[in-house]
Order: sequence, then structure tokens, then C-alpha cells
Amino acid sequence: MRPRPPVKGRGIVSGTGLIVTCLAATFAALVFSLWSHTDRPGTGPDVLSAQTLRTSYGPLSALDQDFLVKVRLAGLWELPAGQQARTKGTTPAVRTAGRHLVEGHGFLDERVRGVASRLDLALPDEPSDQQKQWLETLDEAQGAEYDRQFANILRLAHGRVFSVVAQVRASTRNSLVRDLADDANTTVLDHIKVLEATGYVDFDAVARDLAAGSTPPTAVPAPASPTAPVPAPDPAFTLPPPAFRPPPEQ
Repeated sequence: MRPRPPVKGRGIVSGTGLIVTCLAATFAALVFSLWSHTDRPGTGPDVLSAQTLRTSYGPLSALDQDFLVKVRLAGLWELPAGQQARTKGTTPAVRTAGRHLVEGHGFLDERVRGVASRLDLALPDEPSDQQKQWLETLDEAQGAEYDRQFANILRLAHGRVFSVVAQVRASTRNSLVRDLADDANTTVLDHIKVLEATGYVDFDAVARDLAAGSTPPTAVPAPASPTAPVPAPDPAFTLPPPAFRPPPEQ
């Protein structure tokens, strides 16, 4: 019996098939890995996490959501505190600071509620327990003691939120949050300046509390030495123009 001639190309075909199979498996693994980290809802690189919401304006991270809540909470207690200071403050500088708080947080509160509505995010309707305590402290204080408590409690609170605004502005990928952070930065910095212009801010206490990471105290201890004379507000010191931009079209 004559031997069967060898089949030409069998080794080549087998080798090519193996290579194609390996390449296909590698490609499938890469596609699955990319899908699992970017396309699945609630996940993604960098600052994105399981709490991230997907929106038509860009990812809404957990930090972004916390920022929106903080802006809303700030308005819920700082706006009434400003209204009170306009009538209860004993110096023109304190009353001026109160007016800035009313105008600034009235503007920001309208902005944050509009942004939250577009992003379908629920916001609180009343201040936190700590914020209610600060308002009670201001309700009970009288005269120059009220002026001092108002200036220091509000200055510490604004110092805390100022760093949050900067962090959000630097990291957010959401266009609505980015524009709101611009407005918040302008407004908070203005409030810091007018509170300091009252002459009652204890800068040593502010520095200590910010370094320690504590929240503003319910009551501010009296300074060890008498404060310097309270300066009159600068008549030319007015609210800066807001950094408002119309929201992008849907």
C-alpha cells in the first residue's frame, strides 16, 4: 500500500488559528475591562465612585452632591442670620455684613435649587441641628456680644466651606456644578471679607479651628484682651458681580 501523501499547510493553519484565537481572547478581555470601569452606571476612574450619578451635564460625583447639599444648607441658616444682623447689629459694619449675607445667599439658594432640579437631586428643607444651635446662640446674644458672636461664627463657617468650593471647582466633571462653584467662590469670598471688615473676627481662633478641623463652636469665647476699635464699613464696598452663566441648553 502506497503511503498517504502529507497534507500541506496543516501546521501553518493550526498555528494561525491559535494566534487568532489568542488575539480574540485578549481583545475580549480588554473590552470587558474597559466596559466594567467606564460604561457601567456609577463607576469610573479618578474621583468617580459607586455614588456617582450619570447626567447629561457630566458625571455627578459624591463630592459634587455633597457640595450642592452644603450650599443649600448654608442658605437655610446664613440667610436668616444675615436678616437678623441687619436689624440686630449694633454697628454699620455688622449691618453691612448682614446685607451681604442676605443678598449673596438669596442668589446662591436660587441657583443651587435650579441646578438640583436639572440634575434630579433632592435637597434639604431645613438647617442641620448644629446650624440651628448657631442661630439660637445668635438669638440669645445682645449688643456688642451679638456682633462678636455673629462675626466669628459666620467667619469660621465660611472658612470651612471655602476649601470645599475650591476642591469641587478643581475636580468636578459636571458643567452645572462647575458654574455653581464659580458663583459660590465669588460669594463666599465676599462674605469672608465683609465679616472681617466688622473688626470682630478673632483670626487666631479661626486659624486654630481650621487647623484642628473643627466646626464653628456654638458660642465663641471672649478674647483675652479688648478688641481693636471697630472700623466703619467702606461705603464703596459692594457685592461683586456674580459669576453666573446661563445653564447649557438641553
